[in-house]
Amino acid sequence: MAKKGFQSKKKNYTDKAMSFWEHLEVLRWHILRSAIAIVVFSTIAFLYKDIIFDKIILSPKEPGFITSQLLCRMGAWLNIPDLCINVKSLKIINTEMAGQFNMHIFISIITGVILAVPYFLWELWRFIKPALSENERKHSGGFVIITSLLFLTGVVFSYFLIVPLTINFLGTYYVSEHVENYFTLSSYINTITSLTFATGLVFELPVLVYFLTKIGILTPKFLKKYRRHAIVLILIVAAIITPPDVFSQTMVAIPLYILFEASIYICKVVYKKKHAASVTT
Repeated sequence: MAKKGFQSKKKNYTDKAMSFWEHLEVLRWHILRSAIAIVVFSTIAFLYKDIIFDKIILSPKEPGFITSQLLCRMGAWLNIPDLCINVKSLKIINTEMAGQFNMHIFISIITGVILAVPYFLWELWRFIKPALSENERKHSGGFVIITSLLFLTGVVFSYFLIVPLTINFLGTYYVSEHVENYFTLSSYINTITSLTFATGLVFELPVLVYFLTKIGILTPKFLKKYRRHAIVLILIVAAIITPPDVFSQTMVAIPLYILFEASIYICKVVYKKKHAASVTT
């Protein structure tokens, strides 16, 4: 009987060890499938370079870009000439032999990563789903959709508003009339991609706040305490990248402030549920 009990314990220990290696094997396949998705989207972007560069990457610097046109019309209507941005096309030069080819590959990879984000999040969800309880699965079923939408919303917000405003600010900024602005292709693309990715990640703030509140790091009291600091930071960022008028600064500041207030609301909801659950137990 004792021998049978020993064999049972040994079997359980072996099962746990096997489960650990199987766990790593599953993780490896999730990562591999995500990498394949990035490669597929990157290859498609590489093949359609005319659309990626002429219609998307280089478009925000042109006077005919939709944001520039709309702001110019608003400026004429509101009698605010400074709202008319990117009046002249920004000059882009290439100074390296393999510069354009390297940027082609770089942008293709970046495009592949952005387009593969929803699929990557879905693979991440599939990986962590077995470890969740039935109740946790029920309440976190929209994780992939919400997280993907927030990231892509941040990317679109940056591309159509922050990017053209930043191009206008940096492209028309002079320390002296004797210095002319000639921007390299790599400098332009690095600025566009960094802004786009940064804004996409900033729009994930509600998701980050949700998990930090869930594990007890953040509280509504903490976020409310630093609300004024957040408002000042948002206004500073808006003032730096926009023309010197209240209208354009407000267009950038309001969505970011709404995002912060939404994060406070999510923190409140999660904190109350967590506190109520701890009281009942």
